[in-house]
Amino acid sequence: MEKIIKLNTVKDYNDFLGIDTPHPLVGVIDASKIKPLHHIRKSIGFYVIYLKDIKCADQIKYGRKFYDFQEETLVFAAPGQVIGNDDTGEPFQPKGWWLTFQPELLHGTPLSRHMQDYTFFSYAVNEALHLSKQERQTVIDCMMKIDDEIKGATDKHSNLIVVSAIELLLNYCIRFYDRQFITRKKENKDTLSSFEALLNDYFTSDKPSKFGTPTVAYCADQLHLSANYFGDLIKKETGSSAQEYILAKTMDTAKEWLADPDKSISDVAYALGYQYPQYFSKAFKRIVGCSPNEYRTLN
Repeated sequence: MEKIIKLNTVKDYNDFLGIDTPHPLVGVIDASKIKPLHHIRKSIGFYVIYLKDIKCADQIKYGRKFYDFQEETLVFAAPGQVIGNDDTGEPFQPKGWWLTFQPELLHGTPLSRHMQDYTFFSYAVNEALHLSKQERQTVIDCMMKIDDEIKGATDKHSNLIVVSAIELLLNYCIRFYDRQFITRKKENKDTLSSFEALLNDYFTSDKPSKFGTPTVAYCADQLHLSANYFGDLIKKETGSSAQEYILAKTMDTAKEWLADPDKSISDVAYALGYQYPQYFSKAFKRIVGCSPNEYRTLN
């Protein structure tokens, strides 16, 4: 059985690593300067951003798979997540820079109100951000600003400056992910094609009657992506959210089926996965601009 230890605070993590805690709510760690570690699964109560400088032996487990850190990779983890993998019995020397911060650090700041916008904290490890040399230096510069602030003399401005530096880093990460989505255009188009095929297969199977209309989580899982990464990818490629895309595809299928005079409106609704026909009619009118009956009459 997997052993999982709980590390609720930045100090808990620093104690686990055997390093000092200059600030109780935020820390910057030069991983090359800590002692060799043994692998262990960790349930964390804080945010972590890992910058790996080199391809190295320390892997992260996500689900039942292991992923190597590639050179200059940025990985994100959020409170409530479990990171790391089981002890192999062999110690390893980590490399790179790590930023840790607790949600309490952000309380009362504008950043606390839109942390959910940084969806990459819920990306899977295999959806990590791969950095150019210049991007890597930008990340390190941001971390060094935070480190200088928390290790210097504190005053009434310190917390705001630290939080602003974290927000700057996160906004850079949004920019870098946008670049990564663009440079992976072919892979993204392949995912979009697979998404379309998945929806086609879904509506020609008995899944709607068993499970209802397809969800973003279901589609992401079938395509082996995290829901947030999948949603962001579809938004970048189509301009629509994944949910909007699914709904549009559902209504396109409804239009085809409404052309069959032997199918009642209720038949179409149930076949699409709607539990109540009136919910289908309401959604159809909102998307198409007329009711199913009106559409059938016009066409």
